[in-house]
Amino acid sequence: MTTSQGPATATAYWTVGPEQGELRSEALPAPGPGEALVRTLYSGISKGTELVVHHASVPECVAGAMAAPNQEGNFPYPVKFGYLTVGVVEAGPDGWAGRTVFCLYPHQDRFIVPVGSLTVIPDGVPARRAVLTGTVETAVNGLWEAGPRLGDRVAVIGAGLVGGTVARLLAGFPLARLQLIDVDPAKRAFADALGVEFSHPDDALADCDIVIHCSASQEGLERSLQLVGDEGDIIEMSWYADRRISLPLGEDFHARRLSIRASQVGKVARARRHRRTHAERLALAVSLLQDPVFDVFLTGSSGFAELPDVVRRLADGTLDALCHVIEYPSEAPSTDPSIAQPIEATR
Repeated sequence: MTTSQGPATATAYWTVGPEQGELRSEALPAPGPGEALVRTLYSGISKGTELVVHHASVPECVAGAMAAPNQEGNFPYPVKFGYLTVGVVEAGPDGWAGRTVFCLYPHQDRFIVPVGSLTVIPDGVPARRAVLTGTVETAVNGLWEAGPRLGDRVAVIGAGLVGGTVARLLAGFPLARLQLIDVDPAKRAFADALGVEFSHPDDALADCDIVIHCSASQEGLERSLQLVGDEGDIIEMSWYADRRISLPLGEDFHARRLSIRASQVGKVARARRHRRTHAERLALAVSLLQDPVFDVFLTGSSGFAELPDVVRRLADGTLDALCHVIEYPSEAPSTDPSIAQPIEATR
């Protein structure tokens, strides 16, 4: 075991009420056998899911299924939530100290986890870009679910973080046609940077073999039904939380034998579940981030102390972002009276 004299406390971001978040101090024990102490370098805000948590909108019926791997507390609040974190190992089993790693961990400046939950970031992937590992993992799982084939016609609806990532990965497939579709014409430049064709929904080409829906809107899902060809597949990658969505499942839905299939990253897609582990899926995801085009998804950064305000601004729309990066101090911060005192939580 490599040892290091670490701080006795850590600071983490907690959702403490509807649209209320704050930094709180908590005890940080020494790592045990098989555990590592990680100092966070960067974390990313996965805006869609994290804002659902911020608004206290996680439905009670899926609260357990939607818990992040290292979450503390319970929905709706208080809860420590997040899952796009990159850090450097300060102490751990032999061979781990100094490694840069990705972990599905909430926003926290230092943390302790079993080394089995760490994904080593390979050479050629900058630490800042590596916060996208969890997003690319989601996209990989969706593509395993969709199973695109040689010569397919594919549409991706919603040019956000997940939709853009799915489209970029699909750009490497031998498809007959690929369109990234969004109502915002400003997204054309984003699609150009990804190397994929952009279309407004009104101009999108129909008769698709696969439509992957990522817009989290009723209108986007309705358009998916119109664009997919007979007996085609719609892969639903949006999460609507507690919102109710209405769809025109009369009309020609049954006559055309259409399918809507959910994709959710909590389980490895059925097509690969017996041959790929979660760890292997993460390792694949981080290896794909050697492609520098993924830097276009990192649309801003702020210091860790600003995190509560950043989440508030993302929620009220005054800050627009695909993935906003949180940067952490290189050393443990001094005691700050503005940081709340520890709260009781189950580790």
